[in-house]
Amino acid sequence: MNAKEILERLVAFPSVVGTANGEIVGWIKDYLECHGAVVNVLPGPEGDRANLFASIGPRSRPGYILSGHMDVVPASEPGWTSDPFCLRADGEVLFGRGACDMKGFLAAALATLPAVAKMPLSRPIHFAFSYDEEAGCRGVPHMIRQIGNLCASPLGAIIGEPSSMVAIRGHKGKAAARVEVYGTTGHSSRPDRGLNAIHAMTAVMDVAMETIEGLRSGPFDQAFEPPYSTLQIGTIAGGRSVNIIPDLCALELEARAVAGVSPTVVLNPIKVAVKALEKDGFRTTWETKSAYPALSLGADAPLARLIEELTGTPTLAAVSFGTEAGLYQAAGIDAIICGPGDIARAHRADEFIRIDELAACEDMLVQLAKTLQH
Repeated sequence: MNAKEILERLVAFPSVVGTANGEIVGWIKDYLECHGAVVNVLPGPEGDRANLFASIGPRSRPGYILSGHMDVVPASEPGWTSDPFCLRADGEVLFGRGACDMKGFLAAALATLPAVAKMPLSRPIHFAFSYDEEAGCRGVPHMIRQIGNLCASPLGAIIGEPSSMVAIRGHKGKAAARVEVYGTTGHSSRPDRGLNAIHAMTAVMDVAMETIEGLRSGPFDQAFEPPYSTLQIGTIAGGRSVNIIPDLCALELEARAVAGVSPTVVLNPIKVAVKALEKDGFRTTWETKSAYPALSLGADAPLARLIEELTGTPTLAAVSFGTEAGLYQAAGIDAIICGPGDIARAHRADEFIRIDELAACEDMLVQLAKTLQH
C-alpha cells in the first residue's frame, strides 16, 4: 500500500479524541505485523483506548522513535464540502479529518515500512502512536513510562506534527485547569443569606490578573512571541437569573510557559486563591485538564543536526503550538518536531495534505533508516 491508500484507511476511522480507538489500533497493528514489526498494544487506564508501540530492527540497541497521535478533533466545523471521514482526492490534494493533523505522518511512516523492513538495520526504528493528544497529550505519558521495558534507550524521537517538513526545536509548555466555586443560592433581595459564587470567583480572577502582569517581567525566550510565559482565562460561566444568588461559578484557564518554567507552577497562585475561598464557606474544585512541559532542543544537538542533513533545511527555533515532544524530552529522550503538512490547515473544515508532502516525509524517513544500516 502507498501512503495515499494508507491515509484513506486511517481517515476512515473516526478516532475522535476522548473516544474508543480499538479499530484504528487493530488495523495499524495488523499492518505492522504483516511487515515484520514487533508490536505492543498498550491499553490506557480509560479501558477503551490504547497506545501502540512497534519496532523494526534490533530492539536491544538504541534507535529512533517516530511519534504521532491517532486521535483527531471532532469534524464539527461548518464548511466541509465532503464527508470528513472519507478521504477525498482533488488532483494532488487529499481532504479529510486528520489528513494533516496528523494521520498524514502516520501514513507516510507506515508506507516506508516495507522498504525499511528489507534493510539490514543495525539499529531500530520504533513507531510510537498515541491516543488523546488533542485533549492535552493525555495518552502518551503512559506509553513513555513503558518504553524502557520495550527497547534500549532511544537516540531520539521525531514527532511528526505538521511543520512543512521543517524541523522545530522548541515550543512552550502548557497547563490548563477548570475551577468550580459552589456557594449558597437564595433570593437576591437577601444576599446576606446566601454565598455568591460569582462574587467569590472575582478574588480568584484578581490573583490571575496579578499573575499575568508578573509573567511579563520574564524570564524571557526571544524565540517566542510573546517572549515570556503567559496566562489566560478562557471561559467563565455562572448564575441563572439576575434575581437569584448564583451558587455556582466555573472558570477555565491555561498557562503557557517558556522552557525552564513549569506551566503547572504558573497556575499555583490561582490554585491557592481557590482553596482560600473554603474558609468563607464555599466549596471548590480544581481539575487539571492537561499539562505538558516545554520543548527546548539545542541547535547543535545531534538529533537537530541529523534532521537538518536529512531534510536539507535549517531547523526552526520554536513554534507557538504544543506537542508531545516536551514529554519525551522530560523523560530523557531528545525530541524534535518534523512532519508533512501545515499546522494552519489543522482543526478546520476541508483539512488537507498534498501527495508531494507525504512523499517528502517518506523520503526523509527512508534516508533516516539508511543511516541505521550495518
